Amino acid sequence: MIFRPIPKTNELIPVVGLGTYKNFDVGAHTPSREPLKEILKIIHQHNNAMIDSSPMYGSSEGVVGDLVSDLKLRKSFFFATKIWIQGKEQGIAQMEQSFQRMKTDVMDLIQIHNLVDWQTHTQTLQGWKEKGRVRYLGITHYQKDAYSQLENVLKTKQFDFIQLNYSMIEREAEERLLPLAQGLGVAVIVNRPFAQSALFSKVRGQSLPDWASAGGLHSWAQFFLQFIASHPAVTCMIPATQHPHHLQDNLDTFKHPVIDHRIRLQMIDCLKSL
Repeated sequence: MIFRPIPKTNELIPVVGLGTYKNFDVGAHTPSREPLKEILKIIHQHNNAMIDSSPMYGSSEGVVGDLVSDLKLRKSFFFATKIWIQGKEQGIAQMEQSFQRMKTDVMDLIQIHNLVDWQTHTQTLQGWKEKGRVRYLGITHYQKDAYSQLENVLKTKQFDFIQLNYSMIEREAEERLLPLAQGLGVAVIVNRPFAQSALFSKVRGQSLPDWASAGGLHSWAQFFLQFIASHPAVTCMIPATQHPHHLQDNLDTFKHPVIDHRIRLQMIDCLKSL
């Protein structure tokens, strides 16, 4: 696995983490939890892998907390969650609930989702960071329409992380946000790396080009993830899955070095031709 430094501290995290949107929202139903437990066993081999969740993802936070606690693997993971609510007291209550659900005393990263009441929550989180309850602060969005606002907030220099959508068919972040984050020393988490499966729809029935297979790529998922990792601003990406073999395929992407700029351009041309 390839590790990338968090710019503010140089702490290393694997370039592939784990998203929990929808896939970990399985409640207390035991059979549905078994493949998720396997997923956690697989990814924990890459120490400090990010698990990104949210109180908006149904039971996901609680499922993560239960399974990681059962496996006794809390120290193997970088826990990230979000806040998405108006008001100081409501925000504190929501974040306290996330600590309880994820069964942790310290949250590695709390992100203000969609910038909702971000000034209020930033003050709370800065106080918690000083006390050691939270290690890093972040902001998130998943739509290009919010990029100008994200840009303005990022320039306040109060945040360690930004999470945004970025994929081979959602490349708008390349124009300003990714260079800005890199220039400010802000870590970048990529969500929607497959554009919510739209990329797989685009390549359905198509074989990988010979030059990609010869370069060590064995699936379209690996093709798409290598493209994202090749951008120098990207710290980590968080594809979500319920299937252990899909996770293993994602992780196997980085048994090989990250592609160079020439191959990156070749990938863009390849996708345009399909």
